[in-house]
Amino acid sequence: MHGNAFALRAVLDDIRAASPDLILNLGDTVWGAADPAAAWALQTEFAPPSVRGNTDERVAGLRDGREGMREWLRSHLPPDLPARLADLPVRLDVAGGEVRAAHGSPRSAWEDLMLTGTPAGRTRPARFAELRERLDGFTADGGGQVCVVGHTHREMLAVVDGVTVMNVGPVSRQKDGLPLARWGLLTRRAGYWTPEFRRTAYDVAGAAAWAREHAPSQAAAFEAAWLSAGREP
Repeated sequence: MHGNAFALRAVLDDIRAASPDLILNLGDTVWGAADPAAAWALQTEFAPPSVRGNTDERVAGLRDGREGMREWLRSHLPPDLPARLADLPVRLDVAGGEVRAAHGSPRSAWEDLMLTGTPAGRTRPARFAELRERLDGFTADGGGQVCVVGHTHREMLAVVDGVTVMNVGPVSRQKDGLPLARWGLLTRRAGYWTPEFRRTAYDVAGAAAWAREHAPSQAAAFEAAWLSAGREP
């Protein structure tokens, strides 16, 4: 979500049209500057967070760093929010254990499930052995079918040992240069799950303008640049 009420409204409209049985919110709920209070209110009503994101840990005070942004967010959000975010699990199993949801990986909100860092400071797709380790015992032999995550700000898909691994991409702050809100749909047919990436346009200019008008100057400039370009500035 990254605190983007403009993108979230568009995604919720799409989700209502699809009429799923369950909505999973993969975290990073409010860390952003495009009306995070409204984004949190929408999540509270329509898509409560299911797992804890890494920036949720910052808001909750479980991780240090970027205290200025954290304090600005806390001043605009309900006082019980940090405790609520701290209480969220790192992973959640649903659909009789067939689907596992996490933010980064099932082991940590900060770990990329599908990407691996290189000595040169870049990333590459994770190898099957790395995926197996990071899935943390979630296997087809144990009834697992799909592990769905976020965190890397991009859409990705892989299959390892019969388990589909899906990174749905973010509602806000895409890293691919295409400023569209993202979400994913899982459909079960004949005992198996089909993953589908969904994209929807939203009022990017309005989101950037809100940040410029209301957020602290550094956060506003960062948010507006990222949203307008569709990638990290």
